[in-house]
Amino acid sequence: MPYPNPRIIVLADRIALWMRQMSRLLDQLPADQALNAVSRVLHPDDSLLVGFTSLVETGARIAREQAERGELPPEVCLALGRAANELHSIGLDLDEHKDTLARAGAPAGAAKGRPASPAPLVARRHR
Repeated sequence: MPYPNPRIIVLADRIALWMRQMSRLLDQLPADQALNAVSRVLHPDDSLLVGFTSLVETGARIAREQAERGELPPEVCLALGRAANELHSIGLDLDEHKDTLARAGAPAGAAKGRPASPAPLVARRHR
């Protein structure tokens, strides 16, 4: 087995650090700015979520190849495949709300239309 590429390890560590930093910074932002950042991170077309989903899908494909050669337990391959499927489903769930998130994160005064009214938080999941 070849030695791990140190650049990819450093990159993975930096990305994880940046994500933790971003999460902490979101708590300090005004709501409109935080929503703007969240809508960019979770946008289903081109975002961090899309990149992460692609990364997990690639990992699942590699794990499958390794499992087929007997170099990795099949449970790992299946777990990565399920994770990739779940991330894809999350992207589909968010897709129907991308415009709403973008409007909610727009600068004050830029949003048009009727203001949102308070609503009880109820799980409404439909696929």
